[in-house]
Amino acid sequence: MATQRILIIVTNAREYEKVGMRTGLWLGELTHFYDYAEDHGFDLDIASPAGGYVPIDPESLAHDVLSELGTDQRYRDREFMDLLKNTKKAGEVNVDDYDAIYFTGGHGVMFDFRDKALAELTARFYDSGRIVSAVCHGPAGLLDVTLNSGDPLVKDKNVTGFSWPEEEAAQRADAVPFSLQDELKNRGGNYSIADKPFEPYVVTDGRLITGQNPGSARGVAEAVVAALQAR
Repeated sequence: MATQRILIIVTNAREYEKVGMRTGLWLGELTHFYDYAEDHGFDLDIASPAGGYVPIDPESLAHDVLSELGTDQRYRDREFMDLLKNTKKAGEVNVDDYDAIYFTGGHGVMFDFRDKALAELTARFYDSGRIVSAVCHGPAGLLDVTLNSGDPLVKDKNVTGFSWPEEEAAQRADAVPFSLQDELKNRGGNYSIADKPFEPYVVTDGRLITGQNPGSARGVAEAVVAALQAR
């Protein structure tokens, strides 16, 4: 039964493990999705691997980034930002309460999205016929998901996610713990990217919807909403 509710997963990680730079949630990847889905009649809940506080990547608060698609309005909205103070713990979520799950990005997710409880939750979403979606680094949360069939979730699926050329352009190649591009391929994903780095790019393969980079978050929302409305 449709719930008209979507679960959003965000990171609790606030810094890179190998270097001293801060990281966290890329705020626009939350707000661009959230605003579109909410405008189309969906309720949204936010959860994280550990529950509790969600740090924000400071680079996502730069003026030119923050002004995209109304993210600055959400940043000034105390009620909205308070949603990130005490998020639900993802492993304690009831799948039956939701129609879809969406993994946001930001480099923080590379350090805590490969979580056993989160992987099991995601498998339950997919195996029960629900939609699984992710953007940018968010597909890191899909890497360790094993379905009832015994196959990795991304095996033989058309997928995308933050590319290694984009990682190099962002000057994070030495800071990240792995190449998301390579890991998606290693698990049998049919990985593809846009013609140019940082161009919006969304891939839909049945109930699996992925976006390549921060500029793809709205497109992922559009694809998720369209898929849910078509049911």
